[in-house]
Amino acid sequence: MKLDDLTISRSIVESYMEKFLSSLKVDVALVGAGPSNLIAGYYLAKTGLKAAIFESKLAPGGGMWGGGMMFNEIVVQDDALHIVEEMGIAYRPKGDGYYTMDSLEAASTIISRCIKAGTVIFNLVRVTDVLFREEARQCRVSGLVISWSPVESLGLHVDPLGIEASFVVDGTGHPADICRIVTRKMDVKLNTKTGDVVGEMPLWAEKGEQFTVANTGEVFPGLYVAGMAANNVFGGPRMGPIFGGMLGSGKKVAELLIDRLRG
Repeated sequence: MKLDDLTISRSIVESYMEKFLSSLKVDVALVGAGPSNLIAGYYLAKTGLKAAIFESKLAPGGGMWGGGMMFNEIVVQDDALHIVEEMGIAYRPKGDGYYTMDSLEAASTIISRCIKAGTVIFNLVRVTDVLFREEARQCRVSGLVISWSPVESLGLHVDPLGIEASFVVDGTGHPADICRIVTRKMDVKLNTKTGDVVGEMPLWAEKGEQFTVANTGEVFPGLYVAGMAANNVFGGPRMGPIFGGMLGSGKKVAELLIDRLRG
C-alpha cells in the first residue's frame, strides 16, 4: 500500500469537521474533561442524548492522572464502587470500605468509555464566554463561546465561535471558570449563599466528598455545576486524591439533566 500525505491530511480534516459540525448544537455542553464530566458524558450518551465535552488542555482526565502527589494511585470508597465496576476499572480492597485504583488506568478507561458511549471530546478548545438568551422574562445560559487554547494563551485577536446547548455543565474544577464568567459578564446572582462563587475550603475528605455530590446541580438557569466546580462554587472543603465524589457527582448531574431533557 502506498501512503499519500495529501490523503492523510484530507482524512483528518474531513473527519474532524464532520465531528465538529455535528456538535454545534447539543443537548448538553460540558466544560472541562475531568472525571465528573467524563462520567456525565458517558451516562448522557447512554440514554441517547447529544453531549460534547470541551477541554482546554491536551489530555482529558483532569487531576486524576497525577494520583496523590504523583503516586499514580487513587482511592475510591464504597459509595462509588458500582460506577468503577460499570466502567470496568480494576481496583484493590484496602479495608474499611477503601479501594485503590491505578490512576492511569482509571483516567484512560473513563475517557474511552465516554467516547465509545457517544459523547465527543474536543481537546485544546477553551471556553471563553457563554451564550445567553431571555426566556419567559428570565436570562439563561444557552451555549458556549469557544476558541483554540493556543489562541487564548497567546493573546491573539481572533474571533471565537458559538455552540448552542440546552444546558451547560461547569466541570472546570477548582477555578469554576464558567460560573465566574456568568457572574462577571451577566451581572447576575448564582444560587449560592453569596450569589457568587464562594470558594473552596481547606482539605477535609469526608465532608468534601459528601458536599460535592450534595451540591451538584443547577446554579443558574441553564447552568449546572459538577465535581470540584460544585465544591468551589458552593464553598465546600476539598477532598484530595479520593475520587468517589467526583464519579458520583458526574452520575448525579447526568441523571438531573436526563430528567430535564426527557421529562
